[in-house]
Amino acid sequence: MRVLAFLLVFVIVNSPAFSADDVATARSIIRSQEQAFGRDDAAAAYAYAAPEIRERFPQAEIFLGMVRDRYAPVYRHKSFEFGEARAADGRIAQQVHIVDQDGVPWEALYTLERQDDGGFRIVGCMLIKLGDGV
Repeated sequence: MRVLAFLLVFVIVNSPAFSADDVATARSIIRSQEQAFGRDDAAAAYAYAAPEIRERFPQAEIFLGMVRDRYAPVYRHKSFEFGEARAADGRIAQQVHIVDQDGVPWEALYTLERQDDGGFRIVGCMLIKLGDGV
């Protein structure tokens, strides 16, 4: 799994540049979802998920429960800061530096994909624990 994740990051990070508007849009979507998690607003957080995610988690509350259980640093954290972003083939990969509630640093790689309506939705988030915290 880590090899696949590394390859995905390598391909996207080494892809050609993309518009600043696309990056701003991607960051706005991620930030909006992050804020919705902070309010426990399942419906708002779910609205930013791509159709593939909605198929796997057919209700907003189920989606929020999955995030709470499997992506605790995304769900609750001390800090959430954007890093580098890259794009290829209608996808944007956005790094996010996270420090969880226990002070443990994480790297998140969000992947967003352009939808048929021209907008972007989140298709995935991969977390990598970077340390043991303070």
